[in-house]
Amino acid sequence: MLDQAYSRRQFLGLAGGLASIVGLGLVGCGGSGASDAAAKGSTAAESVSGEVTYDGASSFQALVEAAAEKFMDANPDVSVSGSGNGSGKGLTAVAAGTVTIGNSDVFAETKLEADQVKNLVDHEVAVVGMGPVVSKNVKVDDLSLEQLKGIFSGQITNWKEVGGDDATIVVLNRKAGSGTRATFEAAVFGDEAVDFKGDAELDKSGDVQTQMGSTDNAISYLDFSHFDDSKFNAIKVEGVEPKSANVTDDSFKIWATEHMYCAKDADEATKAFLEFMLSDDVQGKLVEEQGFIPVSAMKVVKDASGKVSAK
Repeated sequence: MLDQAYSRRQFLGLAGGLASIVGLGLVGCGGSGASDAAAKGSTAAESVSGEVTYDGASSFQALVEAAAEKFMDANPDVSVSGSGNGSGKGLTAVAAGTVTIGNSDVFAETKLEADQVKNLVDHEVAVVGMGPVVSKNVKVDDLSLEQLKGIFSGQITNWKEVGGDDATIVVLNRKAGSGTRATFEAAVFGDEAVDFKGDAELDKSGDVQTQMGSTDNAISYLDFSHFDDSKFNAIKVEGVEPKSANVTDDSFKIWATEHMYCAKDADEATKAFLEFMLSDDVQGKLVEEQGFIPVSAMKVVKDASGKVSAK
């Protein structure tokens, strides 16, 4: 996966327009302009053009990139480009208007002031499971939440304390502002504050992948779509395997809803792309192909406070 800035050429003057989303009613970010265009049919829709920019969670950047490719193939007058610099930066950027979409593993309410949140519209595009990963040489394959709490607070420092070999644990953390870190810490620590940094704080999911693949005795955490058993091992938590099926009913406790936020007065191209993210083209196939869970498959929901309840 590419975590650096991503862009693609903007084609001009080709036919096709917004054929893939005609009739969807583009009202996701408020306003009626895109809805009116869709209602008038393909001729009006073909006139939609512009630039969509995003920043935010690196955990589902690959999903957004894959959707953007399909969207731009069908809609040559729209360019979509962006980066994955963490949920906090994405939310700050969309609130400030420096990007048109902010991607986040967490609700905007947890990162922004109330007056900023009220000007944004949330689109829940997928659910992602996240779990601990360990170096290939580590013999531990299951940890309890209490053991994870000890490791990621610096209280447990040797693998022999949790059933492994006599070796110092190397903790690879994510930087503050990471939605993946916020989700992991919420599941492990609850409301308890934690300021343990570990042996390194990494910017992006791709950085964790790389360093885990070249570091012995290490532990970190990643979303399921970044698991790579050729480089490291994903392990159980409380005896439950880190699989999508176990997330849908909250048997596996570490998961988050993937959000794409835009301004209430977002431009037509941004609204069109967000509608595409919620269309059958993405939700019916691409979400699962990219290692995520469709929101419709979930048997439970999680609110901004982290409370999980049955649908």
